[in-house]
Amino acid sequence: MVTLVINGRSYSVDAAPETPLLWIIRERLRLTGTKYGCGIGQCGACTVHIDGASARSCGVSLTDAVGHKITTIEGLHPAGKHPLQLAWIAEQVPQCGYCQPGQIMQAAALLAQKPKATDAEIVEAMKGNLCRCAAYIRIKRAIKRVVQGG
Repeated sequence: MVTLVINGRSYSVDAAPETPLLWIIRERLRLTGTKYGCGIGQCGACTVHIDGASARSCGVSLTDAVGHKITTIEGLHPAGKHPLQLAWIAEQVPQCGYCQPGQIMQAAALLAQKPKATDAEIVEAMKGNLCRCAAYIRIKRAIKRVVQGG
């Protein structure tokens, strides 16, 4: 039994040490905002924050997650009103919506480090998060909305 701190709350988890954090979050803790995409860390659907940095939860083992502060989309803002979440709505970003929690978490990590990120920095930071609906222009617009204070 190990303890994980997710979204500021402690959870006791009994699972094999190599279990991916993604499966702990989704299947054991039922925090289903974090999505399964590819399972190999290539698509970004499962992006969470570990100690404030974006991480692909499918590639982080339970053992590697212990002792770190983990934030999922559910913990980004208690009422779902993080500036990025509001910008996503204002810019009507989602089409199918499946990848959007990972997109938002990646963008939030970027803006935590670079609140005035440039276009090039936004593109660079977001290039590893895939969107099958190709909502990339709207995603960038939403991030820029936050950068510009709107």
